[in-house]
Amino acid sequence: MSSESSPFKYFLSGGFGGVCTVVVGHPFDTIKVRLQTMPRPTNGQLPLYTGTWDCAVKTVKREGFKGFYKGMAAPIAGVAPIFAISFFGFGVGKRLQQSKENETLTKPQLFYAGAFSGIFTTVIMAPGERIKCLLQVQQDSSGPKKYSGPRDVVRKLYKEGGIRSIYKGTVATLLRDVPASGMYFMTYEWVQELLKPEGSTEFGMLRTIFAGGMAGVCNWGVGIPADVLKSRLQTAPEGAYPGGLRDVFRQLIREEGVTALYKGCTPVMIRAFPANAACFIGFEFAMKFLNWLAPSL
Repeated sequence: MSSESSPFKYFLSGGFGGVCTVVVGHPFDTIKVRLQTMPRPTNGQLPLYTGTWDCAVKTVKREGFKGFYKGMAAPIAGVAPIFAISFFGFGVGKRLQQSKENETLTKPQLFYAGAFSGIFTTVIMAPGERIKCLLQVQQDSSGPKKYSGPRDVVRKLYKEGGIRSIYKGTVATLLRDVPASGMYFMTYEWVQELLKPEGSTEFGMLRTIFAGGMAGVCNWGVGIPADVLKSRLQTAPEGAYPGGLRDVFRQLIREEGVTALYKGCTPVMIRAFPANAACFIGFEFAMKFLNWLAPSL
């Protein structure tokens, strides 16, 4: 990423990169959420899904390929501003730590700038994740579907518990996104630096694909335990966890052990590389276009 670009350009380019991310990554996200939230089998029963491939096959059989894109309207509506704000926050975080223009930041400083961006996105991310997860998991329940779409989810959540219900899981989202975003941006800049030929300032497609993909993998390596807790809290019936996130954590550890914190890890990691490679390709192309269109902005 160019250190010369303004936070406003980060905002616009990040939004375009976010749309690229959702288009590539949403099917894997659907599998991840369904694995994370499937009910525990009772004695003698097989689990609803035995793994990533089984979940994918059953989704196609029951719903067709469109089943992978359940709940995508919410992230599509929110992803452009979410990624725009995330990249904007990163740009601001970098500027705040630079004592002079175009100063190169250290790796810890890049991490702090990325973590700063995670705070920015939670206001939009938390309700969007709640809506998405509820739509993704309702296919696994028997009986009629409770929600007909994103607007119906918002309407019914507000009726049941007001704005607090819509924002359920906000703390878990923060616990996931602050450290994960720090790792995300730091990794991207670090890998780009490692692979960039000496003296080169040109955009490299393969370099960006690899750096973006590795950024996604490292992001989720840090963020998935909090994501599991968030998914369970956000899809649970009202009142299921009166103590909030702490109750989710205690029950999960007591009943399933520490390894349950990494449920859904396989589809997450399969998705992480291509989705985030697509994000940074979209970001870099948009940034290059904006620098050409408005070099002084």
